[in-house]
Amino acid sequence: MTLNKDLYERYLAKKAKKLGVSVESLRGASSQTTGSQSTEQSQSENVVQASESNVEQQQVQQVNTYVQPTYPQQTYSQPVSQQTLYYQPSQTVNRVVEPTIIDRRENKFAVIGFPLGHSLSSVIHTVGFKSMGLDAIYETLETDPEDLVSRIKMLKNGNYKGFNVTIPLKLPIAMFIDEVDKSADIAGAINTVVINPDRTMKGYNTDVMGFKKAIPSDFKLFGKVAGILGTGGASRAATIALAQAGVKEIRYYTRNIPNCLDLLNYMRRIFPQVQFDAYQIEFIRDLSMVDILVNTTPIGMLGRSADMTPVEKPQLMTLPQGALVYDVIYNPRKTVFLKLAESLGYKTVNGLDMFIGQAVAAEEIWTGRIPNVDSMKIALLEAL
Repeated sequence: MTLNKDLYERYLAKKAKKLGVSVESLRGASSQTTGSQSTEQSQSENVVQASESNVEQQQVQQVNTYVQPTYPQQTYSQPVSQQTLYYQPSQTVNRVVEPTIIDRRENKFAVIGFPLGHSLSSVIHTVGFKSMGLDAIYETLETDPEDLVSRIKMLKNGNYKGFNVTIPLKLPIAMFIDEVDKSADIAGAINTVVINPDRTMKGYNTDVMGFKKAIPSDFKLFGKVAGILGTGGASRAATIALAQAGVKEIRYYTRNIPNCLDLLNYMRRIFPQVQFDAYQIEFIRDLSMVDILVNTTPIGMLGRSADMTPVEKPQLMTLPQGALVYDVIYNPRKTVFLKLAESLGYKTVNGLDMFIGQAVAAEEIWTGRIPNVDSMKIALLEAL
């Protein structure tokens, strides 16, 4: 508290008079008393402040100190991975489950093409199925190219398991196929088809294998020049077989060169080591550079043009000695083309072994088993 100075001086003078002392002595005593009181007050304030500070520190410690709670230990009798979880993840998460299709179809097969009056496919395939102990049906279904769409529908709806394809459908059938094997992909031609239980179709070309097997083992193709008559489906199988055997050049003889330019360019890309050329078949004059001449046209086939030949005798006799003349036609066994070649002293191969070879491969694809080749060949020879 602040005192009035005048009142304070009057107070000291009055007290000094009463005590018989001087005012100065009283002023000094008062000063000491005030100093003591101030000291005491200061000490008291320091104690209070210290006390308050301790309280605050204790409170801060209580706030900032985290006491780790203790939990009762739990003992597991088995590994965590084997314990029963509250949430069991589904075993089929992100897994596509394919429906199981049970194949209850009969063993029904067929051949399609046009014409088929010459076809002996049913003869050898029936014998082939019997040699494996299978109860199967093989039908001959003559199919004009204009009727191919309806024929495919009939085969699928009729629960056929597969079918063969022959002239002139080996190329257009590819439009209806869902998947092809390597040989069919390169050839662009299909002669064997599998109809799966889900009605999708896969195409194969077994003509390549059949063509190779028919060539005599003592006739070496490596480094030779091959001539192929025609540019249809059978010619492509022959091309693949010959190129894979190592011929250095393949010459196509065709009625329409512009139409075969795509085939030429395609084969050049697939087999860059082989030289490919095209010539007009009607203008054949000299075959002296050709070591193996292959007919893949239907000319000479029974029921179509059996009395004709794709190459006449004057042109045929220009082939070099030791040349091989090959006709993929198997019915008749000896076409006019082959008869002319034999009369000129050339080695000849008909389509019989090629036909049997492709049929054996087809039945293996359809059934997963290999039929008796000898039985099939005997049946074919008896039917010719």
